[in-house]
Amino acid sequence: MTSLAIVGGIVVDGSGTPGRSATVLVEDGVLRVLEADGAIPDDRPRFDAAGLIVSPGFIDLHSHSGLWMLAHPDHEPKVRQGITTEVIGVDGLSYAPIRNASDLEWMLTMNAGLDGNPRLAHDWDSVASYLRRFDGQVAVNVAFLIGNSALRMAAVGWDAVEASPAQLADMRAMLREGMAEGAFGLSSGLDYPPGSYASTAELAELVGEAGAAAGFYHTHVRYPLGDGFLDPFREALEIGRRGPGPVHLTHFYHRPSYPGGPQEMLDLVEGARADGHDVTFDTYPYEWASTRLLIQLPGWIQSGGPRALRDRLTDATARQRLRGEVSSPTGWTDVRLGAFSNAEFAWCEGRTMADVMAERGTDAVDTLCDLLLAENLAVNQVSGGPSTETLHHFVSHSVGLVGTDSTFVGERPSPRTYGSFPRILGQFVRDEGRLSLEEAVRKMTSAAAARLGLRNRGLLADGYAADVVIFDPTRVRSNATYEAPRQYPDGILHVLVNGTPVVTNGKPTGLRPGRSLHHGTD
Repeated sequence: MTSLAIVGGIVVDGSGTPGRSATVLVEDGVLRVLEADGAIPDDRPRFDAAGLIVSPGFIDLHSHSGLWMLAHPDHEPKVRQGITTEVIGVDGLSYAPIRNASDLEWMLTMNAGLDGNPRLAHDWDSVASYLRRFDGQVAVNVAFLIGNSALRMAAVGWDAVEASPAQLADMRAMLREGMAEGAFGLSSGLDYPPGSYASTAELAELVGEAGAAAGFYHTHVRYPLGDGFLDPFREALEIGRRGPGPVHLTHFYHRPSYPGGPQEMLDLVEGARADGHDVTFDTYPYEWASTRLLIQLPGWIQSGGPRALRDRLTDATARQRLRGEVSSPTGWTDVRLGAFSNAEFAWCEGRTMADVMAERGTDAVDTLCDLLLAENLAVNQVSGGPSTETLHHFVSHSVGLVGTDSTFVGERPSPRTYGSFPRILGQFVRDEGRLSLEEAVRKMTSAAAARLGLRNRGLLADGYAADVVIFDPTRVRSNATYEAPRQYPDGILHVLVNGTPVVTNGKPTGLRPGRSLHHGTD
């Protein structure tokens, strides 16, 4: 294990208190913090942090890297941002527990446009065996959530039907077992089948199971519900109340299409908290969303899983029905396509739906169906996301945390994958003064650790795990843009994971000290 001293820097310890001069010692992956004039053992290497900020490693509360990181274990888009722990298994789309190989293959096929489908040995079935795949094999730590789609796929299947009492009991048992094996809670993605077929009552039962094990509910809400504005979040809060269990609203932000303002959304969260409900949220600080192109299709056509979906995509009657249901208020000009592997459609990479429709002379429905069939459903999209004018309300809110919602597929993914944490430190803290540096670091570290229930991460304090970031507050910034998203940030100089340097002088070391964290023990 690495022993070293970080000297001369300003320690922003993650608690939200003002930064101070101090020395940080690392010994066998554990921290000790000394006053600036404390005696330092002579024999240990030193990082000179003069003029720099020393902070805990950043915690990303939403990442689509549950497969990608295993195939790309140096994980440069994240470690170069200072991220040392990230949450996987989000949006209900976890890859464990899995009861049989065919279930996993179906999940991989349906979700390839979001998470990719890299060539891996799929040699796991349980939460425990999946988590072992990360230990000492990747550059960052992971905290795992059990997705309700995985539970529903195993117990109910892919059909849009209500779960029977026996099936619900089966899902609860799988969730209970997975929590005992180290998962931190339950996730849902209520725009993604088969998890989207779950009722409010079904989800409340599962949240109650997670809550009983001191876990929490991490939810991508049912966005088309009711008024399409506050009602989706009202359902999420109701699920948590009925569970009962803590609720975390992921990628919570104001959209330009919403009929009301951002304060109405924040009032909903604040009202729930005033009533005693444990509610938090995360936001990514970019205007560009990304997900699988399948998001454009309604639930009925996806019922039954990939095989049934492909059959319907070829059917003229189904396509005609879609023409009455599928539309874009922007005329498809802001839906950029990516992740093409079929040579016939390679020219579509990075083009908008509008471009492709015009080039092919086909309408939106035929274009969507033809592309999805040609690519075995694995097309990604980048589209408009948070409102630029209101984003700062969510970034600066006291219970708002940070999740990149990172996607890695396609030539031009959303820039949030490469730049979220540096953008907050550079733009929202230094340039715009929306929040203090200490408050931003608190959100990125101790507050995120508290949401997960981590016992010894998120602070620079004696006895805590040595996840550390050293950055230049005058230079830190994101370079990732919509047109050129795969750009690494400036100003993130050194990153330690479990006491081992994964970035030094702004460059990755190739070391892989990350591991799976386990709820209740870490």
